[in-house]
Amino acid sequence: MHFSVAPIMRSKKALLIILGLALLLGCVLVLRFRRERRATQRSTEGAPQTSEGPWFEIAVDAPLFNSRPPWEIPGVILGTRERGPKLNQNSPGVRIGNITTHRFELSAEGGWDFLIETDSEGRLTPATHIAFPIKIGGRPNTFNCGPAEPSVGYLDAKAADTGEIEGSFVVEVMRCINVKSGKTAQWPYSPLPIRGNFAGLKKQG
Repeated sequence: MHFSVAPIMRSKKALLIILGLALLLGCVLVLRFRRERRATQRSTEGAPQTSEGPWFEIAVDAPLFNSRPPWEIPGVILGTRERGPKLNQNSPGVRIGNITTHRFELSAEGGWDFLIETDSEGRLTPATHIAFPIKIGGRPNTFNCGPAEPSVGYLDAKAADTGEIEGSFVVEVMRCINVKSGKTAQWPYSPLPIRGNFAGLKKQG
């Protein structure tokens, strides 16, 4: 009995093409869903109103795979779960410290503590450190981190005639201390970006 191989090969190729198209369609739908969700969030939250007081939003760009349980990953990919912890002006216990065009100082309940400082040339100084709470593998931790070496990041702050400061920052941290144990943490495994935008902060210091 003789079987032809050609029809079987054609069937396999057709199946692979169908699977590839289905995967491509799935990726397109996921990206569209995430875009629409971000747009909905922005319209719900609204733009910062500096005339109503200080506004800021800070986000830790936690690694997708090595900082969370596997069952949380699909939610992060789909955009239904935050990638990392966030902080804003409505968070509990917010305390705004010295704010200038070269210094951003802020803290809040839960272990948040920021000191971002730049020199006259805009480079991050050794005094810069960021403390934040985060779950690693589902377990809560608080880390106090310094910039990566060499430092990567910026503080772009401008002062308005009213004396209010607005701008943004990005700091990649790497050298972290576990606040509870006081020991050097074996995390993150690569520079971790922390991003922020702010407006309406009163110049102090």
